[in-house]
This record gives sequence, structure tokens and C-alpha cells, in this order.
Amino acid sequence: MNELRRKTFLTIYAILTAILVTALVLINIRNYNMERGNIERILNILDERGGMRNGERTPEAGGMDGRMPGPRDPNNMMVMDYEAYTVVLDDKYEIETIYSHGNEADDFDITSAAEEIKGRIGSMNITDPGQERRDSIFIGNLYRERYSYKYRHGDTIVIINNSPVRDKLMSLLAESALILVIMDLVIYFVSRLITGWITKPADEAFSRQKEFIADASHELKTPLAVIMASADEISAGTSSEDPGRKYIDNILYESDRMNSLIAGLLNLSKLEDGNVRDTYKEENISRIIEKTCLAYEAVAYEQDVTIHTDIHENMNLVCSRNDIEKMVSTILDNAVKHSYRDTTVRVNAHPLKGGTVIKIINKGDPIKEEDRERIFERFYRADKSRERSSNRYGLGLAIARRIARNHKGDIKAFSADGDTTFEITLHS
Repeated sequence: MNELRRKTFLTIYAILTAILVTALVLINIRNYNMERGNIERILNILDERGGMRNGERTPEAGGMDGRMPGPRDPNNMMVMDYEAYTVVLDDKYEIETIYSHGNEADDFDITSAAEEIKGRIGSMNITDPGQERRDSIFIGNLYRERYSYKYRHGDTIVIINNSPVRDKLMSLLAESALILVIMDLVIYFVSRLITGWITKPADEAFSRQKEFIADASHELKTPLAVIMASADEISAGTSSEDPGRKYIDNILYESDRMNSLIAGLLNLSKLEDGNVRDTYKEENISRIIEKTCLAYEAVAYEQDVTIHTDIHENMNLVCSRNDIEKMVSTILDNAVKHSYRDTTVRVNAHPLKGGTVIKIINKGDPIKEEDRERIFERFYRADKSRERSSNRYGLGLAIARRIARNHKGDIKAFSADGDTTFEITLHS
């Protein structure tokens, strides 16, 4: 249930945050494009109004032959909210006149900017009849470039100081970042509220299911204990040759299976309550793993399997000793019983940032791709042909994963190159 709440919260939080970020990005892009468009428009207007040289024909020109006596004076052109200049060049590609079309900033040197732009463009010999007439416009990145300009070949350079625009855009970015931080906090709490509302029915159903399992298990324990005690009493007074003895043995066998099942259900229900971390304390997990492996060497020997350990010494972890022992023994038992004969089960344990990683590797039948997650479901058994005499109910791996998740970790299983690996991660 905690996993469902976590995933629901992360999904809602991610969606709302993505919408907010997208909206802020679109606002900044829109403002950037608007400023860029305004700069381009102003550059073109100032170039058209003030960039004509002597003798250049124009439809608006006065006089009998349609020629202007000189360049139109652009000094009467004023640009609101932008600092713009028209730099008129003489026939030798030198600065002749500079006209200002707005408030001049103290930190912007128009003369050095014009010389820099001339260096960018490169000197062009306008007296060369083979020289192609070219105009160029440069706006660049408004967050970085100091100026934008339009150059009319051999005639004028219109320059706009980008600093006020850059300051405006950077201010909008800062405001967007502040809005993002504030709204992200709001989204966090809203996501928690929505998550609680969405998962409430599932939480209630899950709680009822756990209560039913716990109550049913407890109710079954008493009659089961009576059945087992009665069967034991009858068995004690019955000889092995008695025809009814096999029925008594069946009762004892099935009662023992039922008792194990009830104990597993109660254990899983307890682990899923999520309150067990309060009892955790710092333990030497290296020793816990070593002792568990040592205890299973006899079981492995009966299966013609050996256990090889590679455990980093003196690793400490805030954990439940009993739960870690149960989890490792469950995975180790599974590895030993599913190993081919005359093979080795390898147990590796090494420190992980803030925790421990344990790998239990065996050589046996590989886990199918579709079973990698399902084997951790309660009552699921990948090998449907296994006999009931193995006393397996499909609860062991479910309990092992719950223990790992209670330790802020998880268990993954996969098969590759003839090896089956159970990888356990644990965190304090």
C-alpha cells in the first residue's frame, strides 16, 4: 500500500510540476521571441529610414529626378524602450556620423561597438565594381550578446544595445524561478491531498484484507492446535500396523502444513503494518549473513551444492536481526534447492552508499522473463509441477521482499549466462 501511495504521489506531483514548468518555459519563450521580433523590426525600420546614401534612388525622394541630395537625417527617429543608434559610414568605410534614437546608457560605448561590428563584418571595398552588394542582420542570443545590428553594405550600421532587453529577460527568468519554487511547494501539498483522496478506497480495502487475514489466522490457530493435539494422542496409542494409522499420519502432515501457512500469513501481515522500524537497531550485518550461510552448509551438502561467500567485513546497518536472517535464509534456501547438483551458490555482500548490497547467485533453471516480478507475489509458484511435499506456499519470497522494503531497499531477480541472481539492497 505504501508503494501504491508513493507511486500515485510521484505521478501527480510530476504531472503538475511538468505543467507548471512548461507554462513558465512557454512564457519565457514567448517574451524572448517578442523582444527578438521587436529588435528585428526596429533594425529594419531604422535601416530603411536612415540608411540611404547620396544619389540613391527612392520612391519617396524629392526633386525632379527622384534623387535625394544626401542621406536622410535619421536623428528625428526615436525608439521607445530601446537604445538604438544609426552609424553612417563614409566611402572609406570609416565612421562618419552616429545618430542616437533613445536614452544613452553610460556603460555602452557605441563607438567601440561600431568598430567591433566592422571587424566582425570585415572591410569591403565598395569601389570594386565586381563587389557584390550585401546586407546582414545579427541579433544573436539576447541573454549573452551585448548588441544587435543591421549592416547595409558600405552605407550604415544600425545598432541596438541589448543590455536593457537582457536585464528584462533575466528578471523574468528570476521571477519564473521564484514562482516555480513557491508553486512547487504548493503542488507538493496538493499532491499529497489528492493522493490521500485517490488511495483512500484502496487503503481501506487493503486494511480490511489484512484484518481479515490476521483475524482468520488467529481463529484457525485454536481449532488447528486441537486437531494436532488429538491426532498426536491417537497416534501415540496406535501401532504402525494399524490400518487407520495412515489416516492419522495424513492428518498430522496436513495440520503441520496448515500451521506453517498460518504462521507465514501472520508474519507477512505483521511486516506489512510498516511499524516494525521502531524496533530496529544497529547490527553487524556481515556477521548475520555469515552465520546464516554457515547454518545452510549442511542443507546445501545434502543437495550436493557448496556455498562460497565473499562478504565485506564489519558492515553495520540499522535493521532487525531476525528479519535479515529470515530474508537471507529464504533466498539462500531458494537458491540451494533450485541449483543443479555439483554446483556452487555464491553469496556476495558489499557496502553500498548508505547501505548494503547482497547478491546470491546459483546455477539452475533460469527464471523466465514474465516471472521475474511475479515470483514475489504471495502464493505464486513459477514451477507448477513441484509436489506439495516440498511444503512451499509461495509466501517466502513475498516475505523476503517485504523485509527488504521495510529496510528501505528491494529485491530483484534475473537470470543471465546460466546464473540466476537475487540482488538485495538495504539502507539504514
